[in-house]
Amino acid sequence: MDPGRWNEPVTFETQRLGQCRTIASADDAARGLLMDWPVHSGHAFIKAQKACLAVLGGRETPEAAREAFRTATEEAGMFVRDS
Repeated sequence: MDPGRWNEPVTFETQRLGQCRTIASADDAARGLLMDWPVHSGHAFIKAQKACLAVLGGRETPEAAREAFRTATEEAGMFVRDS
């Protein structure tokens, strides 16, 4: 089992109207934040990047990264689906 996998994925609407994306691990979140995020600044954005990379380095829990990622989606103004 992937140690970076989240107990509950985060599904959000992308910049393309009606298109959603589901992120289920710190690895997926880090890739999304680094390569395909609509904003490239902000406190929550930077915190989420650091949290995801810390999980991959074994220094943080996956759920802490999930929470940071969820906050970054809000900061970016993305609609997040409830699970």
